[in-house]
Formats: sequence, structure tokens, C-alpha cells
Amino acid sequence: MLRLACLIDRMNDRLGAGLAWATLAIVLIQFAVVILRYAFGLGSIWMQEALTYLFASLFMLGSADALRRGAHVRVDIWYRDAPARAKVWVDLIGVLVLLWPTMLVLGWQAWPYVAKSVAILEGSAETAGIPAVWLLKCEILAFVLLLALQGLAFVIRGVDVLSRTEPAGEGT
Repeated sequence: MLRLACLIDRMNDRLGAGLAWATLAIVLIQFAVVILRYAFGLGSIWMQEALTYLFASLFMLGSADALRRGAHVRVDIWYRDAPARAKVWVDLIGVLVLLWPTMLVLGWQAWPYVAKSVAILEGSAETAGIPAVWLLKCEILAFVLLLALQGLAFVIRGVDVLSRTEPAGEGT
């Protein structure tokens, strides 16, 4: 099972590393949009939509890597100084009570929305826009799957730690 957790971690790590380049693309495209607009009086709907696509991809596909690295939002009043076993319990409860139920509801609600978009190969509302809104909406389901899998990796590792580590004060 630990091999599965490592595989999930590795997948999200590689995806996150690849998506890091999206931030550079966002900066360069936004810079080009500003220069084109204010220096030359030109606009590009395609470039503006590309920014939305890149930012959405960065968020939706990169969230699992942020969770893996502990870069997600956490109320850190107690957790930071808590013993290792307590942190594992908090992470396990967080996955079981918050992450997985939220991903289940989000996936359940998003499925018809995404399926309808894919069925009609939904494109941009703008004539010169990117004709792949359906692909962008598919990222909602990828977001759900990637976060749920990263939660599984947390659960596998947490159960492993709890089964191997002796509570403080026990043993020799």
C-alpha cells in the first residue's frame, strides 16, 4: 500500500512541477496583453482566455500537489506544535470527514455539468475565443480525483505511521 501512496505522491509532484511553468506562461501572456493593449491599442480575446485557462489549470490540477506538500490552508494554532501521532490523527480525520465528503459532493454535482459540456463540445462564447471550454470543465473532475487520491495517500501513510509508532510512554 505504501507503494501506491508513493505513486500518487510522485504523480502529483510531477504534475505540480509541470504546472509551475504555467505561472511563467501567465506572467508572459499577461505582460503581452498589457503591452499590446496600451502600446499598440490591440486586444486579443484568445490571449485573455488563455490566461483564464492557465490559471484554472494551475489551481485545479495543482491543488493536490499543494496538499501533498502541506501548502494548503490549515488552522495552525495547535497543529504546528502537536506531537507526530496527533498530527497524523488530525490529517486522517481531515481526509475522512472533510476532504473525501467534499470531493464526493463536488464530483456528484459536477458530473452532469461536465458531461453536458463534453456532449456538445462546448466552446467559447466569443468568436475568437478558445473552443475548448469543455476541456476546462473536465478539470473539475480531475481536481476531484487528484485531491481524493492525495487523500488516499495521506490515509495510507497515516495508518502506516499509527500501526508502527508506539504511543509516548509505552514500550522500552
